[in-house]
Amino acid sequence: MNKPELLAPCGNAKTLKAAVQAGADAVYLGAGKFSARAFAGNFDGNELDKAIEYAAAANVKVYLAINTLMTDRELSDAVALVGQAYRAGAAAFIVQDLGLAQLIKQNHPDATLHASTQMTAQSLEDVVTLGKLGFKRIVVARELSRSQIRHITTNTDVELEVFVHGALCSSYSGQCLMSSFIGGRSANRGKCAQPCRLPYKAVNAKELDSRSTNNITATSKNAHQSRSTHPSKSGVLLSLKDLCLIDYIAELGSIGVASLKIEGRMKGEDYVKAVVEAYRHVLDGNVLSKKQKTTMLSVFNRGGYTDGYYTGNKADMYMETLKNPYRKGKNNAK
Repeated sequence: MNKPELLAPCGNAKTLKAAVQAGADAVYLGAGKFSARAFAGNFDGNELDKAIEYAAAANVKVYLAINTLMTDRELSDAVALVGQAYRAGAAAFIVQDLGLAQLIKQNHPDATLHASTQMTAQSLEDVVTLGKLGFKRIVVARELSRSQIRHITTNTDVELEVFVHGALCSSYSGQCLMSSFIGGRSANRGKCAQPCRLPYKAVNAKELDSRSTNNITATSKNAHQSRSTHPSKSGVLLSLKDLCLIDYIAELGSIGVASLKIEGRMKGEDYVKAVVEAYRHVLDGNVLSKKQKTTMLSVFNRGGYTDGYYTGNKADMYMETLKNPYRKGKNNAK
């Protein structure tokens, strides 16, 4: 069995320490600019150098997430940031912007590039193409099934990184513009406001008809009658449960996945510690006790967990009610 890398999120110095001490093989973090988690603590200036130095002392790799889309005017600053992290010893750069990827290769030919999940790589063709463009590893879309992942690993040597735990988007990975349209906060600029987590009401066709004016043509009436008449619903209708694939670690290794990625740069050190410890325990060939699994699942709970995309069991992927995912006094998300 191939033993994948365990990759942990770090939003600040405390979560970095928690990840390293809990047994992560590698961590990913952002700087003050160009991070898809702009509201995480992140690492500015010499904080970035210190973070890479701290991780290296524990033989833990650091991947810099410089994974937003950029304007032309920002590219010089992005290249300078990459240069700083490269000199400090960053092991790889997680990139969404293809222009930046080209500049990184021009300035640092031996730098390692990872394609961000925001590139929405979802097929063998996507992965092969990105490999030809210089990416050593692809963070594939979270919506892929086990058979799709197996098909890719069987037919290419490009490394795959797969999300195994944490938040899922209601839209396809990296392609949602809802936050941008509603409030001008783009996920591709690291500022998603997560409007999909809000309550909504789905109104059935009859209810819509009752609100219409009486000036409806016969054609329109026929169109209305053909619509679905499911009962109206209210609630967090767009919000998915969180992902948890801890029961499939051995399978992911046998498929040939190179890295198991935990989501959560906006979450606290107790979350990082509990989740990394649990996955480390299983990855090392141990059986997770009921108490250990309960601790891992309860440290952050957004209405339950799902393996629906990976296994195909999609019937129970959406939350019924929104629960506060933060344990009191612990995870202080921003």
